[in-house]
Amino acid sequence: MTDYQALENQASMGILPKRDVVIVRGSGARLWDSDGKEYIDCIGGIGTANVGHCHPAVTEAIARQAERLVICPDTFYNDLRAELATALTRVAPEGLDRLFLCNSGTEAVEAALKFARVATGRTGIIAAQRGFHGRTFGALSATWNPKYRAPFEPLVPGFTHVKYNDASAMEESIGDGTAAVILEAVQGEGGVRIGDGAYLNRVAGLCRERGALFIVDEVQTGFGRTGAMFACEHQDLRPDMLCLAKAMAGGLPVGATLCAETVRGVPAMSHGNTFGGGPVVCAAGLATLRVLEEEGLIENARENGAYFRDALAALDAPFVREIRGMGLIIGVEMKGRVTPVLRGLMERGVMALPAGNTVLRFLPPLSITREEIDRVVETVGAVLGSLEA
Repeated sequence: MTDYQALENQASMGILPKRDVVIVRGSGARLWDSDGKEYIDCIGGIGTANVGHCHPAVTEAIARQAERLVICPDTFYNDLRAELATALTRVAPEGLDRLFLCNSGTEAVEAALKFARVATGRTGIIAAQRGFHGRTFGALSATWNPKYRAPFEPLVPGFTHVKYNDASAMEESIGDGTAAVILEAVQGEGGVRIGDGAYLNRVAGLCRERGALFIVDEVQTGFGRTGAMFACEHQDLRPDMLCLAKAMAGGLPVGATLCAETVRGVPAMSHGNTFGGGPVVCAAGLATLRVLEEEGLIENARENGAYFRDALAALDAPFVREIRGMGLIIGVEMKGRVTPVLRGLMERGVMALPAGNTVLRFLPPLSITREEIDRVVETVGAVLGSLEA
């Protein structure tokens, strides 16, 4: 049998640490490894598999389009790109009626930062402590964690970070040189921390008053994850730009920066990419939106997310400090390091993520059933019980 771990390690630069498992198949909220072991997936491709792994409507759309046209640069019009752009602006918060298509979340953020500087003629960008916006230079400059930033400094100048959910800190920081404020409605990598509605709306108001643009990063929370199509809907936010990616095309690489009419004056040919808005990805994106709406997955996220959090709370585990979440993005803050919990869950057939050193994060497909949730919670209880014993 081929040793795929050795084969991959031989060619990989080893930048990302890997788990001791080879995943070869997925369906719905389940994964299987090369030995045939089954797992309930609460990683969901790090939040990309909202409609579930290999949803037949998405895989059929991909296969059908791949036989028709695979690549079409943005210098030509394309039928599926036009349809996806129309569909995205239809479901987006009011006023976000134009967009730029790209290939990932970090690219969506990069575009938003560039557009903000052009549209305002200013250079300052304000982001939040614990915020995560990507790892390319502009997005990394907005990201807070020193672990990601330090190896690549100096980064792009003009970025500052202030305390999240603290309106007074933002009020003191937004000035005449501020091009934009970029925030997550829910900080995912930062520990699943929910943005207070009054705070987010105050920041939006400050930006309007002082001539800055308000960018909401929904790369991880978009497309039903929080129990609404977009998390900013919970607080009735009207951002100037909305950054999307991850779950937009059923697992294929994609990103989008949606813009309001306040984002104007971006010169022709000042930004672009090769693969953004490709026909295959657009076909997958259209199928993904149909599945989310027709199969009630957003409602599932809202109802099953509450069920999941209540079931975790009912464990009443002494090792747990706090349970946070919105829909099916859930964080369980531990009183110690989360690594032993992740390891114990995987050994027992459940995949989950960290969000920092002490937070256990769940990002399952929105199609996860209550039976699967019950199994996950039972397994969490068993793992925590073994650690506390």
